[in-house]
Amino acid sequence: MSGIDEIRENLQAVIDGIGRAAVRAGRDPNGVRLVVVTKTFDAETVRDAIGAGAADIGENYVQEARAKIEAVGREAARWHFIGGLQKNKAKYVVRLFDLVHSVDGLELAAEIDRRAAADGRVMDILIQVDISREAQKSGVMEEDLADVVRAVAQLPHVAVTGLMGMPPFGREPEASRPYFRRMKQLFDELASVGIPRVNMRELSMGMSNDYEVAVEEGATMVRVGTAIFGQRG
Repeated sequence: MSGIDEIRENLQAVIDGIGRAAVRAGRDPNGVRLVVVTKTFDAETVRDAIGAGAADIGENYVQEARAKIEAVGREAARWHFIGGLQKNKAKYVVRLFDLVHSVDGLELAAEIDRRAAADGRVMDILIQVDISREAQKSGVMEEDLADVVRAVAQLPHVAVTGLMGMPPFGREPEASRPYFRRMKQLFDELASVGIPRVNMRELSMGMSNDYEVAVEEGATMVRVGTAIFGQRG
């Protein structure tokens, strides 16, 4: 990555792609948020991304994110935790991030709730759905989803604001469409139930190779890094 000008150009290309996909689907492009994924890139690159217009930054690893957030500034962007989360890191996530995308069950939600209570805040979370049913991915099975969301909704210091999902890795973008479509169905089904204290407004799905398909199928957040920064070393 050669600097802020290239980041700005690539960022705009992704924003334009989101806009085209939204128009194809008859959606308002402003209804889709771009989460710029900066894992493995240094704090200076994060600063450049924010300077180029990125408002939402996604990180996968707590320790790495903690150093970058301290260097860049907690208020410099809206920070998203998008990686797998161990319970013993929940206290850091509560202090550092605005939204956790990857809550994979009641046990983790309860730990986040406990840590958020100690910090006197309510933590916004998304429930991760194991839509691909791959062994290396975590998440709630779709047949258990409604029960898990109802249970998590009882926790006073977390707020379920939507769902996150990932299709199988390594596929052509169009091969992801059935998975994104199913995620949107699950999202709509939960929204229609009207579970108290659950505000189904965010559907996080789609990455660099398939974010346009995700937008066409209803994503409100896409998580894009490689298309903006290039391949990671």
